[in-house]
Amino acid sequence: MNLLEVKGLKTYFTSKKGMFSRTTSHVKAVDGVSFDIASGEVLALVGESGCGKTTIGRTILRLIPATEGSVHFYGTDVLSADRLSLFYLRKKMQIIFQDPFSSLNPRMTVGQLISEGLAIHRIGTSTQRREKTAELLEKVGLSADYAKRHPHEFSGGQRQRIGIARALALSPKFIVCDEAVSALDVSVQAQVLNLLSDLKKEFNLSYLFIAHNLSVVEHIADRVAVMYLGKIMELTDRDTLFSDPKHPYTKALFSAIPEITPGKRKDRVLLQGDMPSPSSPPSGCCFHTRCPIMVERCKKEVPELRKILGGHQIACHEVYV
Repeated sequence: MNLLEVKGLKTYFTSKKGMFSRTTSHVKAVDGVSFDIASGEVLALVGESGCGKTTIGRTILRLIPATEGSVHFYGTDVLSADRLSLFYLRKKMQIIFQDPFSSLNPRMTVGQLISEGLAIHRIGTSTQRREKTAELLEKVGLSADYAKRHPHEFSGGQRQRIGIARALALSPKFIVCDEAVSALDVSVQAQVLNLLSDLKKEFNLSYLFIAHNLSVVEHIADRVAVMYLGKIMELTDRDTLFSDPKHPYTKALFSAIPEITPGKRKDRVLLQGDMPSPSSPPSGCCFHTRCPIMVERCKKEVPELRKILGGHQIACHEVYV
């Protein structure tokens, strides 16, 4: 059984105007997404800003209400869980936020931030919580003495390590890494990625790794899902995606990666126009307005995410092999 199963997930936001706050439109941030994550696996979500990656992560954790669909964690439906069931589920499902500055309460010490979850769930005595906090700080490469300091005394990379320690405090099995390294310097990114990889192996963690940097994804992911306008366009294992991308949107993303080898050039796939608004997506395939291989069928019929080779899935009418 998979650790996490997401089926037909939709998250719409209503846009209201006027004196009586009438609903004028729906922003389709996530529009019928399905995937699963096995125990100990890292699934990366990649795509342009605004494609719905972060919304998926937060909807899975019920930080944002879902419009439709199901999310099963160890067989339990997260979206329909009552308050008490959700309270216990949250111990096993955690999140690492993108911004290491705004995600830490500046009025709390590092020790208070990390042990807060332990206190809420009434785990251990105050002495045991302090010992656990010291242990977690050392696990993420920080000194146990830092527990008495406040977040403003640390760099961005150190703050993100504190955020990771906080996520580990309740011994979770699944963590949403929401652009966990995008706000960090490149040299610090590598250190944090290595730390996340080591922690995954040590604690048998599963990650939903949200990112827009394909180089980062290549370093940590087992499988990759490429998103566009609230939908998954392509989903396969990392090696297959990086060696042989099939969907025209995925090919465009890879062609935009700068070539660092002197004298070597790659064929650029230039997409026309901008990403459409999620409040008024195109009919048929949501990518057809920018797709270089678009046919008439693409304007009318929404492509399903189907298997083409092994576990390789793609949402395109024109790609068959």
